[in-house]
Order: sequence, then structure tokens, then C-alpha cells
Amino acid sequence: MKRGIFITATGTDVGKTYVSALLVKSIPNCGYYKPALSGDVYPNDCEYVIETSGIKKGDYVSYKFKPAVSPHLASQLENNPIKLDKIKSDFERIQKDFDFMVVEGAGGIVCPFGDDLLLPDVIKALGLDIIIVASASLGTINSTVLTVEYAKNHGINVKGIILNNYDETDFMQVDNKKMVEKLTGIKVLATVKTGDTEICTKEIL
Repeated sequence: MKRGIFITATGTDVGKTYVSALLVKSIPNCGYYKPALSGDVYPNDCEYVIETSGIKKGDYVSYKFKPAVSPHLASQLENNPIKLDKIKSDFERIQKDFDFMVVEGAGGIVCPFGDDLLLPDVIKALGLDIIIVASASLGTINSTVLTVEYAKNHGINVKGIILNNYDETDFMQVDNKKMVEKLTGIKVLATVKTGDTEICTKEIL
């Protein structure tokens, strides 16, 4: 299997898509894949990554649902159950064209894809380590520690953490970074400031 990383987060709207786009843009010959996408908006997550990163246009999503709800509920509403075999085959097809893959999850790490299918099942099926995107703001210590512990308890290797909307002049956010690393034992691989157009990938690759 070629190299890659799975991007998850401490919750919804933390910045997975923004960070994923920066990673795809910053890593040479990097591909993108998203197992399931909910919400009929433009640009959707995949379109945003394509437009931001400059990656060639392609079919990088296995399941697209119109309702802006959790993948398991969206699939029920549209009577289109999510199949793990399709996710695996689509990922393997896409990765053949790239040297590195960024796979973006949905919601937080405890995201249901079906009655008996959770996001951790998808991560393990693809054989990837995860990077957790977390907010740099108030409350992130609790949500990040819980996310890391959940991943570890489910046999998922956490490669690192990326703090989004980080302000190095904010003493609280500087302390958040220190405490997250101390309490999880996981390194913050990068900090992303609002408006950043690239990301340092030295610690990620």
C-alpha cells in the first residue's frame, strides 16, 4: 500500500477540509479521497480541496448525499447504504495515480456510516494512521484528549495533531498546545493560522 494519512477531527466544522486542502497542496503528487460527503452545497468538501490544492479534477468521493446530516442518516434517507468494500476499492483505485494520499473523514472520529459501520472501521480497513485536526481555542484540551483516547482504545495509531486557527500571540492557545501534547503524549505536528495557504509537512511525511 502506498503512503497516506487519514484526517479526522475533534468534531464537525473544526477544519478538516481546510487542513486537507493545505496538505494536498503542500505534498508532492498527493491525492485526495473522501469516503462519504453530506450536504448539497457548492463548493462541497471535495470541490474545495480540488480548487484550493490544484489537484486534477476527478471522482474522489464514494458516496454523495444531499441531506446535510451524518452519513448514516443521509444514507438511510436516500436508501443508499454505505458499503465498506466500495470504500476500499475506490481508495485503491484512486491511490494508484499518486505517491501519497490524504483521506478526509466526516465529522469527528465517532461518526456512524451505518448501523454496524463506524468511522474507525473505515480507518482500519484502509490501513492508515490518523492526524487529528483540533481547534486551538478554549475547550480543545478536553475534546482532543478524548479523541486521542478513543482512537487508541480502538486500535488506531495517532500520528499527530494539527491545531487549526492558531494564534501564537494568544497565551491561552500557546498553553493549549503545550497541555494537549503533555496529556496525550502526541506531538502537535503543525499549527495552522487563519488564512494560511500552505502547511509545513516535514513532521507529517
